[in-house]
Amino acid sequence: MTTHANELAVDVRGLRKQYGDVTAVDGIDLGIRRGEVFGLLGPNGAGKSTTVEILQGNRTRDAGEVSVLGSDPASGTRAWRSRVGIVWQDESAPAELTVRETVRHFARYYPRPRDPEEVIGLVGLEAKAGSRIKSLSGGQRRRLDVALGVIGDPELLLLDEPTTGFDPAARRQFWDLIRLLSEEGTTILLTTHYLEEAEALADRLAVVAQGQVVAEGEPAALRGRYGTEATVEWTEPDGVPRTERTDTPTRTVAELMHRFDGEIPGLKVTRPTLEDVYLRLTGQEDAR
Repeated sequence: MTTHANELAVDVRGLRKQYGDVTAVDGIDLGIRRGEVFGLLGPNGAGKSTTVEILQGNRTRDAGEVSVLGSDPASGTRAWRSRVGIVWQDESAPAELTVRETVRHFARYYPRPRDPEEVIGLVGLEAKAGSRIKSLSGGQRRRLDVALGVIGDPELLLLDEPTTGFDPAARRQFWDLIRLLSEEGTTILLTTHYLEEAEALADRLAVVAQGQVVAEGEPAALRGRYGTEATVEWTEPDGVPRTERTDTPTRTVAELMHRFDGEIPGLKVTRPTLEDVYLRLTGQEDAR
């Protein structure tokens, strides 16, 4: 978090977007501080990608006020666009160029780009720098997409499901990159389906369902606010397993200790994870 944490890089009020009879975004409010990593979570069709497209200036809105780095994206200039980096879900660079050629080529689009060799190293593609893009694996192509998103040294980086196709090791390396960029002062908006990723990276989260923000706050605060109910499991003397969901697990365990006069067979206390909270907030609790 930078010293400008109280300044908003993104300020959205009453954002609405409709496609025919379908309301994709239904009055979203967002305030993203400069230098923070902000996670936008929600199921497919919740309005996340549409919101990102509007913030980037790639899609018009039907209503609402939007300010991104002090400007309205709908009338963003070329200079403004150079301050915003973006990584889409399905982006792909020219297949015949090498990784190095592609990153160097894209660097020319920006007034103050990062060093191409440094960026190639940041995304873990040093060994593939001389390889043609058509020879890369899906995960390696995603790393290249991330490289093209950060080559312009953006003040704001929009990441739409950036680690899709990454193996666990590549995903962890990407997390390190996001933390590095955040430490350098880059503001980052991340949409992701990986709850572990959101919890590991985001300073704050907004959960979106049916085009509306249904909850917002720090990950731990969301768990505390919406995930108070814990699950207590134990085994009865006759061998029958029992489960109880309760807001007071400590009291339940104390009562069991008294009943069993000490050790409780098979005792297990599970507190809600961020995923549990997310599924509850988006109405998908029964989908587990």
